[in-house]
Amino acid sequence: MSGAEGRYKVVAYVPNWIDTSTFVETIDYEKLTHINIAFENPANDDGDLTFNKANEALIASAHNHHIPVLVSIGGGSASENKKLCARYFDLLSTTKRGVFVAIIAAYLVEHNFDGLDVDIEGPAINDDYGVFIESLAKELKPKDKLLTAALSRGYGGSKVPSAVFEHFDFINIMAYDATGPWNRKAAGQHSSLQFSRENVAYWLNRGLPRSKAVLGVPFYGYGFGEAYRNRDYPYSAILSAYSGADQLDEIGNTIWYNGIPTIKAKCQYAVDEGLAGIMIWSLDNDVRGEHSLLSAIDRVLKSKKADTQ
Repeated sequence: MSGAEGRYKVVAYVPNWIDTSTFVETIDYEKLTHINIAFENPANDDGDLTFNKANEALIASAHNHHIPVLVSIGGGSASENKKLCARYFDLLSTTKRGVFVAIIAAYLVEHNFDGLDVDIEGPAINDDYGVFIESLAKELKPKDKLLTAALSRGYGGSKVPSAVFEHFDFINIMAYDATGPWNRKAAGQHSSLQFSRENVAYWLNRGLPRSKAVLGVPFYGYGFGEAYRNRDYPYSAILSAYSGADQLDEIGNTIWYNGIPTIKAKCQYAVDEGLAGIMIWSLDNDVRGEHSLLSAIDRVLKSKKADTQ
């Protein structure tokens, strides 16, 4: 069985721009192993991190269910923000890195986080990334804090040194966004099973241990043609608009996403490959009940756990 806890990891990102005060009451905590709150970032050039007070209810509720909560820094939007990107470069530099790492460590303790998830992507990854991760590990491990990352093969992955793998507890592989609104001419599936296989193979071939590889799956889709819009379609919205959409990957004219069969196939692939588990972006896009993607993940991974006992 992959994972030190004897069960597959199910890591769910929860964005802190939603109404978390009500969302916390809807989470199926027993189906999760970790929650990543996304995102907090440096508010100033000194490296002081933002904190959303609404996070407190989610942290407390998750801890009541014995689920560790990590704070995720960075994010796709932050990586495209030139001012914030420049701020990160400055904070990761030799002169400021030590102080910034100490600030992060104190922040985790102050706000009762169980660890840090580094979601620095694309143009925000520079030559200081590797030594930054090494410095974080040296500071956080003695404090029993987790250190993880979200990494993309196509969006900055080549700039991530393989030496960082030893410092992370696990890595969330962002095996989605192969296409999207930024490329209207490339209509099609943004997160196929084959795309997942290729992304996992890339990181494994670079030396990432299977026991640290967590496969990311999307709870959203993108529209092209008549369905085009410059943002995603949450899985819940797709189901509200189209009957039977939970069993499909393509619907309307035309939205591509992952329905239950593909999500289950990806979970089976993770099991077959001996990976550590599954990551979700993002949990708020799911529905409750028989059409829930989280429930589909749970059915596959728990059945495989039972098979090993």
